[in-house]
Amino acid sequence: MNLLFLSFVGLLLLGMEVGFAMIVAAWLGLEFKAGPAVDAIMLPTSMLGGISLYALVQIPLFILAGEVMNRGGITRRLVEVSSAWIGQRRGSLGHVGILSNLMLSGISGSAVADAVATGKALIPEMRAKGYGAGYSGAVIASGALLGPIIPPSIPMVVYAQIANVSVAKMFLAGVLPGLLLAAGFLVICSLIGKRRGLPREPAMNWRAKGKVTVRAVWALLMPIIILVGIRMGLMTDTEIAAIAVIYALLVGFFVYRTMKLRDLPAILMSAGRSSAVILFLLAAAAPFSWLVAESQISEHLVEMIRQITDNPHLILLIINVLLLLVGLVLEPLPAMVIFLPALLPLAAELGIDPIHFGAVVVVNLMIGLLHPPIGLLLFVVCSIDRLPFMAVAREVLPFLAWSIMVLVLIIFFPPLTVWLGQGL
Repeated sequence: MNLLFLSFVGLLLLGMEVGFAMIVAAWLGLEFKAGPAVDAIMLPTSMLGGISLYALVQIPLFILAGEVMNRGGITRRLVEVSSAWIGQRRGSLGHVGILSNLMLSGISGSAVADAVATGKALIPEMRAKGYGAGYSGAVIASGALLGPIIPPSIPMVVYAQIANVSVAKMFLAGVLPGLLLAAGFLVICSLIGKRRGLPREPAMNWRAKGKVTVRAVWALLMPIIILVGIRMGLMTDTEIAAIAVIYALLVGFFVYRTMKLRDLPAILMSAGRSSAVILFLLAAAAPFSWLVAESQISEHLVEMIRQITDNPHLILLIINVLLLLVGLVLEPLPAMVIFLPALLPLAAELGIDPIHFGAVVVVNLMIGLLHPPIGLLLFVVCSIDRLPFMAVAREVLPFLAWSIMVLVLIIFFPPLTVWLGQGL
C-alpha cells in the first residue's frame, strides 16, 4: 500500500494528470500487492464498472443544460435583473456579481462556467467604474464558489455516487449553506462599497424594474423548476437533468432566440469535454479506491484519530483541516475520488450522518477553489481580463474568511444541511 501512495504522489510531482497517475499507481499496487495475486483484468474491469451506473447520466445532462443556458443569453438577463433591483447601493456592481452567480448556480452547477460567464459580463465594467482589478476579480471568484454548492451540483452528484446516498438529499443539503455564503458575501460587498465610496448605478423606477424582470423570468424559472421537482418528488434526479436540457434548448431557441442550430456542435463539444474529464476521473478512481479499501486504511485512520479524541465534532474538525490542506494542492473532484473511500467508513464508524458529511466535504473542498496559491477560480478570473493575481488574492481574503466561518457553522449545526431533505 505504501507503493500505491508513493507512486501516486511521485507521478503527480512529475506532472502527470491526476487520472492517469491513479491508473498507473493502481496497476503497480495490483502487481505488487501482498497476499493472493489479483488478475490484471481487474484494472480495466473495475474502471468500466466505476462509470457504468445509470445515476451518472445526470453529470453530462446537467453540464449540457448549463452550457446551453450560458450560451443562450441567460447570464446577461440575470445580470440585468440583479442590477435593476440593487443598483442604487454603493458598490452595487459587487452585489450584482454575487446575485448573478447565485441565480446562475441554480442552472449550471459549475464554478468555472459561472466565473467565466459572469466575469466576462461584469469585470471589464467594474474596472472601468473604479472598482479596482483585484476587487473585481475577487467578487466574481467568490460568487462563482456558489455554483457547486447550490443545486444542481456536479460535486454533489459525484459524492452521492461514491457514498451511495440520495442525490436529491445531497442537492438540498447545499441550499442553506449556499444562501448563508451568498448573504455574507453581500454584506462584505456593502461594507467595502461604503468604506471605499464605490459608485452607485442609476436608479430605475418600478415600471423599468418590472420590464427587466419579465424579460428574465424564463431564466429565473430554471432553478425553481429544479428545486421544486426535487423537493416535491415529482421527478427523479436523472429526469430533472433531462428536463433541464430540454427547457434550456426551448428557451434558447424559441423564447430568447439567441441560439442557432449552428451553435449546437460547439455546445455539445464543450459539454462533452467537461463530462469526459469528470467521468474519466471516476473511472480511474475505481481500482484505486478498491486498493485503498482492501488495505483497511479507514480502520487505521479510525484508530489513529481515536487516540486523539472520541468527540465526533472534534474529529470532524480534524478531517476538515486535512481537507483544507488537500484543497491547497488538489482540485475538488480529484480530492474527492482519492480521499472519500478512506474517509467515508471513518465517518460511518463515528456515527456522522452521510448527508451532513457530504455537505461539509463539498463546501470544504470548494473553499480550496478560492484559496491562494492554487485556487482555480483565482486563475480563471485573472485570465478573463488579465488581472494581477496577487491583487485578486489579497481582495478575496474577507470572502475566504466568511466561507471558513460558514464551514465551521455547518460542522457544528448539522440541521443546516439535513433539514430540507427530511422526509425524502
